[in-house]
Amino acid sequence: MTQKVIHPMVKLQRNVQSLLDSNIIKPTDSIWKIALLYGNEWQYWKQELLEFGFTMQDPVSELLVVETWDED
Repeated sequence: MTQKVIHPMVKLQRNVQSLLDSNIIKPTDSIWKIALLYGNEWQYWKQELLEFGFTMQDPVSELLVVETWDED
């Protein structure tokens, strides 16, 4: 029985998609808006996003279109 480990960014994508589905945020909202919902965890996620080349002004939709999170 082998379990596949999900990349942390995939978990973030799923959470953000859930926020979109619940109409809490819109696809055109800037990524920084999700900071308000992550509280103390935001510094971690912000650093991860910056390392993958995102800016806090990028729309949330840009985060959701990533299919593979390669770490070089």
